Amino acid sequence: MKHKTIKKSIEINAPKEKVWEVLLDDKFTRIWYAEFSEGSHAETDWKIGSKALFTDNSKTGIVGKIIENKPSELISIGYEGIVGADGIEDYESDKAMEVKGSYETYTLSQNDEGKTLLSISCDMAENYFDTMSLAWDKALLKIKTLSA
Repeated sequence: MKHKTIKKSIEINAPKEKVWEVLLDDKFTRIWYAEFSEGSHAETDWKIGSKALFTDNSKTGIVGKIIENKPSELISIGYEGIVGADGIEDYESDKAMEVKGSYETYTLSQNDEGKTLLSISCDMAENYFDTMSLAWDKALLKIKTLSA
């Protein structure tokens, strides 16, 4: 499956440690993940090598693995499959192949004024690219608001 990469960044008037908390803490992620799908949340401990399940109110979603985790600097998730309608993890179907081998990476850097630049890159199947790009614009604004 061919992917296109969404790349976006936003400057946030908060230290990178606060932005990091908003990126990973369940009480915040449920708010900004909702820009992608209502009820979305993560089930993971965010440790390198750990499984990460991202599901929504329909109990469907995506399965990944934490590839990198440098606290307050970088987190990267590699996607391996989907969670189907029955809650079963699927790594082989055509739909699972659409996400397999894609990555989502968050990079944070802080300038001398204490502002954080959050950059994201997210591989996306071409047929979802435009919709997800718009959702990312909204999600980044939510992250900025939650970090303030």
